[in-house]
Amino acid sequence: MKLATLRLASEPGHTTAALIDDGRAYYLDNLDTVQRFLRLDPETQQEVIARALVGESIAEGEADYAPLIPQPSKIYCIGLNYKSHAAEVGEELPKYPTVFAKFASSLCGANDAVEIPVEDHRVDYEAELAIIIGAPGRRISEESAPEHIAGYAVSSDVSMRGYQGRTQEWLQGKIWDHSTPLGPWLVTPDELDPAAKITSSVNGTVVQEARIDDLIFSVSELVSYLSTFNELQPGDVILTGTPAGVALGRRDENGRHPWLKHGDVLETRIEGLGMARTTFHAPQN
Repeated sequence: MKLATLRLASEPGHTTAALIDDGRAYYLDNLDTVQRFLRLDPETQQEVIARALVGESIAEGEADYAPLIPQPSKIYCIGLNYKSHAAEVGEELPKYPTVFAKFASSLCGANDAVEIPVEDHRVDYEAELAIIIGAPGRRISEESAPEHIAGYAVSSDVSMRGYQGRTQEWLQGKIWDHSTPLGPWLVTPDELDPAAKITSSVNGTVVQEARIDDLIFSVSELVSYLSTFNELQPGDVILTGTPAGVALGRRDENGRHPWLKHGDVLETRIEGLGMARTTFHAPQN
């Protein structure tokens, strides 16, 4: 099953949760976001889906994707969670997950444009598998972690490396407004291959490619670890880290990092989860 949060063309500023099925987007009645759907009990969720399939819909190609979860209570991010990425930036493998956070204002839709800030031209891409929490829980065991996962989504942790590198704390390079694509869809766990390929490409050239089973800390380990200190809630988001190939770890023939620039198109894909297509633009004078 695929779920999305869509902007309504007929009601600017408003959104609706939707079921994506067979080339159509079916509106979930009286639910403005996927997060609200996740808060329903399972029986009510099934009733909502059944009604949606005979209700209002649009062609999937007409859908305007908002951030999948517009207002999560928590956005956890995990750094250095692929062996290849730790190696390319010269870091030892961590003994524990490296955790930082984002704010809801950092999120944007899967096809939204992202601004290159005037304060930092060192803009980088980081393809990420996002976990979306479905059932609340605290101190969750690794064995029971899958019971708390509603599904998965595509994300890219777009990073302002100049600000990130100012201190040992990464937060200031990660929380810029409207800079983290999330979506287009939440895809339920039964539709995700545990070894699915994750890639990112810039202007059609693949720059990152890995399998999601190459994570240092697995999905279940992360859910268990993070629930130790906070109760996870429906709609909470966990970005699980990025594989090798980021601009920070690359240099061109002139020794320069290939930072994202005005007009670049970033496509972030995970097999079975869809694609986020992000165009970057410089501020207009």
